[in-house]
Amino acid sequence: QVQLVESGGGLVQPGGSLRLSCTASGSIFIINAMGWYRQAPEKQRELVARINSAGVTNYADSVKGRFTISRDNAKNTVYLQMNGLKPEDTAVYYCNVLAQDIFGTRYDSWGQGTQVTVSS
Repeated sequence: QVQLVESGGGLVQPGGSLRLSCTASGSIFIINAMGWYRQAPEKQRELVARINSAGVTNYADSVKGRFTISRDNAKNTVYLQMNGLKPEDTAVYYCNVLAQDIFGTRYDSWGQGTQVTVSS
């Protein structure tokens, strides 16, 4: 089992910044990828940003140049620095981790979600 704890959401004005954090714990031997997804009301969940074990990142076109994903392997933690926030960034943000335990069992784990609201 892999557990994820997210933090850092909140209410911010347009143009503001927030940093999300997600820490993984449990039966982790290798973390293959960590990422952030978001889901706005009445919309499907979408990928925001992802980082693999080699540090290679990919971003949704809508956030390129504004959001930065990073990870601290020693802490099993992934961060999402969000700058230049827009009202359309308002959503519940979910952390996702792809990991393996020492036996090779794969886990595709999700956090509980953290609300990000961008409004004046």
